[in-house]
Amino acid sequence: MAFLTFRHRFIASQIATQSGASNITLLMLHGTGGTETDLLDMGRVIAPEATLLSPRGKVLENGMSRFFRRLAEGVFDLDDLKLRTHELADFITAAADAYQFDREHMVAVGYSNGANIAASLMLSVPKMLAGAILFRPMLPLTPDVPPALADVPVLISAGQYDPIVAATQTAQLADMLRSSGAHVTQITQPSSHALTQADVEAARVWFAEQFTVPTR
Repeated sequence: MAFLTFRHRFIASQIATQSGASNITLLMLHGTGGTETDLLDMGRVIAPEATLLSPRGKVLENGMSRFFRRLAEGVFDLDDLKLRTHELADFITAAADAYQFDREHMVAVGYSNGANIAASLMLSVPKMLAGAILFRPMLPLTPDVPPALADVPVLISAGQYDPIVAATQTAQLADMLRSSGAHVTQITQPSSHALTQADVEAARVWFAEQFTVPTR
């Protein structure tokens, strides 16, 4: 499928139900230096019934894949960020057509650089995502027009001892999302920037509460 412009993995849900988590597609967005396979196992833990779409970032920084350029640690190339955000949105739309999944039920799961472009998607293309799980994010940009994110569920998982993302930067993102109407849950792990099992377990529980339809 040459028109799908990101190298990626797509894994369709193996569970055919009419409602619940099997209708969800998780958009898995890796951190700096990751690939399209890095977060697949985590996606299966968070939502075993979900479809997975996992692209690889197309920007290279010293040979490491990223989703957008940065000028320094924590200093983003905003022009490139905006361009890459809309490029990713176009890819999602094309993938939904190609693989026949419902784009209105897409939830992003992003780590670090992937979390930041997921946040940029929410702020710049607000109807693209039905929710997001953001590990170690910061506010990537301030939108010209506040997005309409009424009741969109978002989990933000920060690291208490993160040397890359300060607590104030995470708080700025949470405040921006809340002011746009999103329903934000914030947790802080006693960890650094790296992901932990506690992050994944918290995301699994949160996802089940937000998106799984109880059986009757």
